[in-house]
Amino acid sequence: MSYTGDVEVGGPADVRELPGLTISKVAVSEMANNAYLLRCTATGQALLVDAAAEPGTLRTLIGDADLRTVVTTHGHWDHHRALPDVVAATGARTVAHAADAGDLPVPVDRTVAHGDTVAVGEQALEVVHLRGHTPGSIALVWRGEGDSGTHVFTGDSLFPGGVGNTQQDPERFASLLGDVEQRLFAVLPDETWVYPGHGRDTTLGAERPSLPEWRARGW
Repeated sequence: MSYTGDVEVGGPADVRELPGLTISKVAVSEMANNAYLLRCTATGQALLVDAAAEPGTLRTLIGDADLRTVVTTHGHWDHHRALPDVVAATGARTVAHAADAGDLPVPVDRTVAHGDTVAVGEQALEVVHLRGHTPGSIALVWRGEGDSGTHVFTGDSLFPGGVGNTQQDPERFASLLGDVEQRLFAVLPDETWVYPGHGRDTTLGAERPSLPEWRARGW
């Protein structure tokens, strides 16, 4: 497998070809946000996870794909700065959790909740609500075909080395870690590939041994 998920701002996208879905990752902006283009191999229809910044870079990433949907993982400004430009250029529908929808710079066409699904061509992504980084943070889980494995796009809720920033609020931290443990680690296999909102990818198996440490340190 040539895909590593290691991308740099200004650098090329890293592309992962899987049965049923192609995943392209690019880093944008001074915040080094990750944006992911998911393209159904059967239909050519595509979905963008987080139109974070640099609309020109994102339009290049999209290329000739039939972009139908942009999912925003949460309402923080650095994850949706390019959303107006991408929507205007493509006509894609916007999707976000209802609790964060009001923070986005464009109207949200569809609000989603925990357990909903979002389609990208013939493929389905399951919405997982992870409360704590923001009230409406979501992850998207794709259970691939055959040996494609399981893949989860976590926004700022889970990274290599810990969960997302909860502003040193013990209640928010407990909520986020609890959701991450119960809704990701407890139900998905260790081989599940994690695509975060910033930085390098990881797997649930690589992070699972550290869960007690995260809980003890409180961040």
